[in-house]
Amino acid sequence: MFLGREEELRILEEEYNKSRSSFIVVYGRRRVGKTTLLKEFIKNRESLYFLASEEIENENRKGFIEKVATLTKQDYLKNAKFDKWDDIFDIIIKYNKEEKKIIVIDEFQYLVSSNAAFSSIIQRIWDEKLKNENIMLIICGSYISMMIRETLSYSSPLYGRRTGQVNLKPLKFRETISFYNSNDIEKLINFYSITGGVPKYIEQIRENEDLYESITKNILSKGSFLYDEPVFLMDKEVNEVGNYFSILKVIANGSHKISDISNILEMNSSKISPYLKILIDLDVLEKRIPVTETQPEKSRKGLYFIKDKFIGFWFRFVFANKGELEIGNVDYVLDKIKNSLIENHTSYVYEDVAREVLWDENSKNKLPFRFAKIGSYWGKNIEIDIVAYDKENLLVGECKYTNKKIDVNLFFDLQQKVDNVAELKNYNNTYYIFFSKSGFTKKMEELAVERKDVLLYTGIERMCHE
Repeated sequence: MFLGREEELRILEEEYNKSRSSFIVVYGRRRVGKTTLLKEFIKNRESLYFLASEEIENENRKGFIEKVATLTKQDYLKNAKFDKWDDIFDIIIKYNKEEKKIIVIDEFQYLVSSNAAFSSIIQRIWDEKLKNENIMLIICGSYISMMIRETLSYSSPLYGRRTGQVNLKPLKFRETISFYNSNDIEKLINFYSITGGVPKYIEQIRENEDLYESITKNILSKGSFLYDEPVFLMDKEVNEVGNYFSILKVIANGSHKISDISNILEMNSSKISPYLKILIDLDVLEKRIPVTETQPEKSRKGLYFIKDKFIGFWFRFVFANKGELEIGNVDYVLDKIKNSLIENHTSYVYEDVAREVLWDENSKNKLPFRFAKIGSYWGKNIEIDIVAYDKENLLVGECKYTNKKIDVNLFFDLQQKVDNVAELKNYNNTYYIFFSKSGFTKKMEELAVERKDVLLYTGIERMCHE
């Protein structure tokens, strides 16, 4: 079953429908659904899909020839010997020139590993053969650093050749809902806080109705599907994996300032910075700046957070307890997860979901104004979960993922916070927005009826007040 990815399919469709040739680069982390997306796109079209393997170049070339033989219906090619990739592509070009053909080369990184000059070979083939033909070439890879280096960076032989690219990201929360047979938003957010919207993780973890049973089966048990997943993710991307893991462990445990990370690890900040940059490039980390900063690139208020929700969960609860898991103390680790998952992990994911919801509603003009920026604010003794604004209007908000209903005191506290932050004072209109897992007290609902500048969301749904 194929779900979501409408935007990515639209990009591919638009490229396919152009009268010229197309060269698309698709990349993203493991398990994010790149292969599934491409197979959905080429379905019922004249196409060749080749999955490269971790073999020598000659074996991959033989496999590619077999796919060409199937595409062109020339079975004798399967036993033919080709020493040059150029000659194989000549056969594709000559076949059925009238209809646009799609050539997909998946796991491109394996071809580069077997022949460091492979990107240059594809460059030559594109420039001399494919560029002026009725062909759409798609190269796809899972090693983000390699794909950037070999296909997107200025130093790459393929730089400037691509006509489009798709950096496939995990699904947003609302896009994951259709994967489950449930409308229980609390349950779905709890699952999302573990899977992070990665389709393969969703497939594995949704099999159990109970979240904690699924965590035990798929993550905590030795040899299970996700027990060592971040090890596999990082091993092919970086050297000195231990340094990266130490940094991620510290951030997962709540240290977000580079000075704090540096002090805990007893490493100079200048030495840590390159590791942080690479983790950001890999979409594992993100550096957040208060959304009110006018020159964010120069801000000294930057904090580092683990962007990949599964990796954040794994480093906080699995990596930190690997010793216990290795000797079979699964129940002990599971109890630790049950006692702190919501407060120390899921509640922060809920804030991200709330901002996603507001971005979506903003694009559909469902809010009092259309904001230009959204994020958070933090300063001396003040934190605000949601801050969004345009030139004249301000929206501020709080998110509470607890079993307690939000009362009016949170509204007055938020008003006080705004009054104490100079950057938030000079707006013509201020709106207050609240997201609550457990809803609102009667007084808070009455306040939202009286004041049209107060917006309430239970779960992710906006409450209507007449």
